[in-house]
Amino acid sequence: MFGINGPEFFLLLIIGIMVIGPKRLPEYTQKLANLVKEVRRMASGAREQIKEEVGIDIDEVDWKKYDPRQYDPRRIIKEALLDDDSKPVSVGAPAAVAAVSGAAAVAAGGTAGSSRSERVVQHLPPGEVAPFDTEAT
Repeated sequence: MFGINGPEFFLLLIIGIMVIGPKRLPEYTQKLANLVKEVRRMASGAREQIKEEVGIDIDEVDWKKYDPRQYDPRRIIKEALLDDDSKPVSVGAPAAVAAVSGAAAVAAGGTAGSSRSERVVQHLPPGEVAPFDTEAT
């Protein structure tokens, strides 16, 4: 707690008792007890308020599910890359629908694997500056 180990805490406690003195010690221990009771009351009140507003009991929440240390980016990427791609187009659609959509793309003039047109590269003559649009972002 606050980077203080056992012997340091004990030493601070003894120094505090010597500074307060035996006459005021019962008064300060009573104040400390009241402070602890008030903090406990506030914590239980906050717990009840959260339970009323959110509608769930905090004790019933599985906090391990929300622990960010359980998420391994390497595992997530590996699972995404090794995911099975032979799933149907939609949940209720048979696998034949995917084959029909691929055949339609071939009939349209492309291949089933690529529906994009070929990329055209234009070369400028030597010494000519490339066009630049000042209004482009």
